[in-house]
Amino acid sequence: MSDTVGRFLAAGNVAEVFEWDSRVVKLYRSPAAKLAAFREAAINAAVEAMGIPVPAVWGVRQIGSRWRVVFDRVRHASFAEQMRGDPAAEPLYLEKLAQLHTLIHALPAPQLGSLKIRLATNIARTQLLDEPRKQLLLSGLAGMPEGDRLCHGDFHPINVLGEISRPVVIDWPDACRGDPAADACRSYLLLKLHAEEIAEPYLEAYCHINDAAESGRPTNNVTRQAIFDWLPYVAAARLAENVPDDFDRLLKIAHP
Repeated sequence: MSDTVGRFLAAGNVAEVFEWDSRVVKLYRSPAAKLAAFREAAINAAVEAMGIPVPAVWGVRQIGSRWRVVFDRVRHASFAEQMRGDPAAEPLYLEKLAQLHTLIHALPAPQLGSLKIRLATNIARTQLLDEPRKQLLLSGLAGMPEGDRLCHGDFHPINVLGEISRPVVIDWPDACRGDPAADACRSYLLLKLHAEEIAEPYLEAYCHINDAAESGRPTNNVTRQAIFDWLPYVAAARLAENVPDDFDRLLKIAHP
């Protein structure tokens, strides 16, 4: 394959995605991203081996001074785009998203890093909280459940592509092991900040699927209250990310 990237497809805080012949490349912005690129490829391969529907990863390459990860291309729009184009089908998409999230949370992931350690690290390094508030948050976080389930770390409708009958989950660099309620909380928080109209419906769909008494099948038994218990810690950790538009609202939520 050529080293020349094709059409621009998407962008995030740390990388851009481009066509690359029949595949796509995630091109990291920083020339110092070698470790991040190999780590993302390894996590994606591990999740792929678990049977989760993800794009296959084909390797890591350096082109010029920048690092890229090569993936199979998913030739369908995101669930976010599809919901915008067909608002009447929104409940169907939210139900599918909740089912996918529950499927992810059903799997143990002992090989991945700790979600609680990731949250604690981000809370400790943010410059937007004073030390007494940080210590209160870190103390409260220490008492939260550890968990050993697979957590995506950034699960929302933009990161699910494809037909509703055959969805594919992308963007796994923040995947870790932890309490499913914490991962569901992250999703709820992101929706509350950026797509408020579907935050509560998504939470209801997720909790409904995880209500073992109602569904009559084994689940993670994640309750609404368990999800909200994580909210101050997830919001505080989000402050360490490069999202200045969210800072004011996150500071209001980040109270232990």
